[in-house]
Amino acid sequence: MAGLKIGDVVEIKTRNGLAYAQYTHKHKQYGALLRVFSVISDSRPVNFEFLVMDEPRFMCFFPLSAAVKQGIVSVVANVAIPLEAKRFPVFRSGGVDPSTGKVANWWLWDGESEWMVGSLTAEQRRLSILGVWNDTFLIERIESGWSPEYDPR
Repeated sequence: MAGLKIGDVVEIKTRNGLAYAQYTHKHKQYGALLRVFSVISDSRPVNFEFLVMDEPRFMCFFPLSAAVKQGIVSVVANVAIPLEAKRFPVFRSGGVDPSTGKVANWWLWDGESEWMVGSLTAEQRRLSILGVWNDTFLIERIESGWSPEYDPR
């Protein structure tokens, strides 16, 4: 199997149909970054260039190489990354207080630096939540229609 390349589009089988994500960055600590799209289809699209122009539902780090080797996801295309997605995205993160189930103080992270913002603005709530997800969690989030904007934390 040839190595993964930035721009690879991966197909993810879910109970709801086929979902798609694009590999856009490799971070030295977290690994492969995926832009996960809202589209779920019964059949593979013909034109992935159109798909990757859409705003992703969320982004996450994912052990992509292992998932491809195990046949959990399949590389189905390689498409140029849209200009606005070439820049490394900003993520939000924070520790959940077990007594409330909420995050009191949020932090933002741009791949290199981290800074505390406390409460999130409406715009910051749309930022993806920092983490490395396994295939089970990724598929669960896709199937449920989850998006960071509506995460209860």
